[in-house]
Amino acid sequence: MIKNGALVISLDFELLWGVFDKVEWREKREYFRNTRKLIPEILQLFEKYEVSCTWATVGMLFNENWDEWNQNFPEMLPEYENKNLSAYSYGKLIQSKETEELCFAPNLIRRIIETPGQEVGSHTYSHYYCLEPGQSLESFKADLLKSQELAKKFAIRLKSLVFPRNQYNKDYLQVCKETGLQNVRTNPDVWYWRNTQKDSLQQKIFRTGDAYFGLKNKSYKNIPELIPKLHGQKASRLLRPHSGRNFLDKKRVQRIQSEINQAAKNKEIYHLWWHPHNFGGNPEKNLEELDFILKHFKSCQNKFEFGSFNMAGITSHQR
Repeated sequence: MIKNGALVISLDFELLWGVFDKVEWREKREYFRNTRKLIPEILQLFEKYEVSCTWATVGMLFNENWDEWNQNFPEMLPEYENKNLSAYSYGKLIQSKETEELCFAPNLIRRIIETPGQEVGSHTYSHYYCLEPGQSLESFKADLLKSQELAKKFAIRLKSLVFPRNQYNKDYLQVCKETGLQNVRTNPDVWYWRNTQKDSLQQKIFRTGDAYFGLKNKSYKNIPELIPKLHGQKASRLLRPHSGRNFLDKKRVQRIQSEINQAAKNKEIYHLWWHPHNFGGNPEKNLEELDFILKHFKSCQNKFEFGSFNMAGITSHQR
């Protein structure tokens, strides 16, 4: 148990690899350029408020360019029934100098490593979908091992995992442990976060509404072992991006501040997450809202001795 509770932040760091099956890259070029620019600004805010964070990073981002990417295929690839989900097939189609800034980010990863309190975690190598028909345990293991292999070049060991698209698969936990992982982020324990692979419209509506209204029941006391030596860290809240609707944006930020305050008072853990590219549509406003949230965290830290940990750090602290 964490003595005074803590804020945990995890970011799904993907760039184009997280949405390639949903967008046309030419239309998103400015969006991801904004994302690259604002990541150092997010790191500056974390440093300013002494906030720790896990950057769950798609392993393909470790590559310097397409030449290196072509040399780093795992021993076994996922064979999705839906061929549009394969990052390998997609990468072969878009290779050019102009797409490299959308698909690779070694300099940003080095910046993360150099910033105090930051952990580089895993978002799998290829943004791997663990609930999609056609893939297997064997190809998942090959994927995770490839991420660990590239991480070694940056002198780090990946300890924490976030399942892409929140496709949490308990049958894959043993493989996570076997490849050196110690923590995985799990989904909120409510019906509208279950089975994210086959989202219903009702689930999406309730998830959106929960960002503004509803019970403040998102924080918790303990980090359980899902299997021996592999801990599950439950996500509390997705930080949704600035919408331009002033009343709702204010309500959304106030709700997070209120939940952080409640977690601090009750000495509980509050796990906030988002994708860095979520800020790409309106960087200034999103950074301003993040500043409000972190400033409020700092006041809770001063008042209640509320902590700040990345995923690996809070597991170590709990032991």
